[in-house]
Amino acid sequence: MLLLATGDAIAHSYAPGRPGVASGAELLRALPPGTIAADAVDVVAEDVMAEPSWDMSPSTMLELARRARSAILDRGFDGVVITHGTDTIEETAYLVDLLAGRAAERGTIVLTGAVRSMDELSSDGPRNLASSLVVAADGALRGAGAVVCVNDEVHAARWVAKVDATSVAAFSSAPFAVLGRVTGGRVETMSAPPPRPPAFGGEPASDVALIKTYPGIEPVLLTAVVDAGAQGVVLEATGMGNVPVGLFVAIAELTEWGIPVVVASRCRTGAAPLDGMRFGAGLSASVGAIGARGLAPSKARCALMVALGTGGIDAVRDWFGRL
Repeated sequence: MLLLATGDAIAHSYAPGRPGVASGAELLRALPPGTIAADAVDVVAEDVMAEPSWDMSPSTMLELARRARSAILDRGFDGVVITHGTDTIEETAYLVDLLAGRAAERGTIVLTGAVRSMDELSSDGPRNLASSLVVAADGALRGAGAVVCVNDEVHAARWVAKVDATSVAAFSSAPFAVLGRVTGGRVETMSAPPPRPPAFGGEPASDVALIKTYPGIEPVLLTAVVDAGAQGVVLEATGMGNVPVGLFVAIAELTEWGIPVVVASRCRTGAAPLDGMRFGAGLSASVGAIGARGLAPSKARCALMVALGTGGIDAVRDWFGRL
């Protein structure tokens, strides 16, 4: 197994006389003796310089995805575990999933983190890391793509979301079921994973804007982010993919300029195409907007980053149609 350690809360210690941030090797030494992860899994630890997760750049996320894929396809590792801060772990996990390609068939890629630091009472970091190593080594979820393992639960990258900022039970896949649980040093599968994403091609874009829509939003916000360099725009809509009609002209103009605009609802909507929703919903499709196929806005941004690597706006539209 390969452990890519980025630090963050899982590695933080605030007690006097202790290292501020533990290395990957130190995290492994902190695993409880007698556990399968500590005694039976052969792990190589590599430290990765990264920003705090709440400020992690797209380039760092993409680098983690490339390193995880290469570890399995080029270096022969059976699985990869990435430690990551919990604030944006769901975005990085989905980027890793989208870019995994054939690596998802050959190994298991697991992301994990912690809400509590190493020296807090009942720290969740060591257990989460131990459980993640079990998931990566077990092979029961090979083929499922990237997953997030926290609190002994295994979540699909496409579905997982952080729903609590302070609880160790911080993540949920609702309304979908978790993929599995770690019990007794093994993985108990619970449900089928989501379909694998379409194949990717080319280099993903790193500059995609995410704009939350609201009543009275000014259309100039869309053109401003493009003027600043954004290669695509994701709009966080309401309800069934609804955005204010005042944005329609701007959406049409960006579409004509070859800048894809993806609409993702802040609500659960299912995977129906934007132009396939009931009358009165998803009207922005009529001016060129692309539906996010049920993805949360932050994950739709990750998907658009990858889709932009496949070609122009028509290729992006086709890629999302197969997502």
